[in-house]
Amino acid sequence: MIRNIIVFFFFAVFLLQNHAVLAKDSNQEPPLLLPTFPALHIQEPVMFCGERVPVDRPDVREILEKELLMLLGDPAQVILWLQRTGRYFPQIEKTLQDNNLPDDLKYVAVIESGLRPHAGSSKGALGFWQFMESTGRRYGLTINGDKDERRSLTASTIAASRYLKDLRSTFGTWALAIAAYNMGEDQLRADLMNQDIDDYYKCYLSLETQAFIPKIVAVKLIISNPGRYGFDLKPGDMYQPYKFDQVTVSIKEKVPLRLIAFAAGSYFKEIKELNPELRGDFLTGGPHTLAVPQGGGGSQFHTRFDKLLAEWKEKNKKNTYIVQQGDNLSTIAERFNIPLSSLLGWNDLPAGQHIQPGKKLVIYR
Repeated sequence: MIRNIIVFFFFAVFLLQNHAVLAKDSNQEPPLLLPTFPALHIQEPVMFCGERVPVDRPDVREILEKELLMLLGDPAQVILWLQRTGRYFPQIEKTLQDNNLPDDLKYVAVIESGLRPHAGSSKGALGFWQFMESTGRRYGLTINGDKDERRSLTASTIAASRYLKDLRSTFGTWALAIAAYNMGEDQLRADLMNQDIDDYYKCYLSLETQAFIPKIVAVKLIISNPGRYGFDLKPGDMYQPYKFDQVTVSIKEKVPLRLIAFAAGSYFKEIKELNPELRGDFLTGGPHTLAVPQGGGGSQFHTRFDKLLAEWKEKNKKNTYIVQQGDNLSTIAERFNIPLSSLLGWNDLPAGQHIQPGKKLVIYR
């Protein structure tokens, strides 16, 4: 604790010195300053999801202060979090409200992913709410080679709401529910049983889980009152929610995603950003409801899409190649003068896939 305070003190002094220089010698806006130490005094009561955080206990206060200092030691990251809340919090808040859940749960997503759809962990968790594949599927998310709804804000927030509600029902408090979300239900159940206790703040858990809720509470303290901690963002600094139309298409076979973009008067990257759950460069056969830039999904969208699809089919005939002895994917791609990545995408194959003679491959030429 003392070490963290010392580090913070010298960092604050450094910023103050630079602030004075800039204010004196240039017309630049002074840089964002971290708060003085008195601003870090945690005022009671501290509440999270309607439950009191016992900061009157020295061990709880110490770990909360530590997490608060660690966050403030990375102001660039905090600024990005604050900016992203403008884009993603409105939808998260509405979903939580629709499911009669505490608004404070939105801060879980900040710690889990930094509000980044493509955030992933070494353990395989992915997306805004860092679902593992098995848990995501259990709560209705589509996760396959073509689509991963852990990266969809709408789908993953609905799934997280259901999961957190179930955990609250199982463990009785929001603190324990969120601990289970972090460490897993079975391990938390075992720890509670072995210690004969039902209080998150009194249970000896892994260091990560002991710090998990204090870290979320620290995020809440900063985001709910950024000015107290030296962050003075104006409304224009916040990232805005995406504005989009929704279109539904039904296709019989795999087609390039770029056709959707062109039909909407957009481009591939924008469609991927609006639909982060989509994997690869193609849409598989079947019905799809997609987000396109606002104004791009009007009455002429389907006319343009049908025309583009017909032109693409005319230009790119579907052929079948039967793998021969000695073939590999690289030599086949070279033989037909096509990118290897396209060959993999057309056939839903991972990079490095070994292919057996006799296998049929789709090739568009």
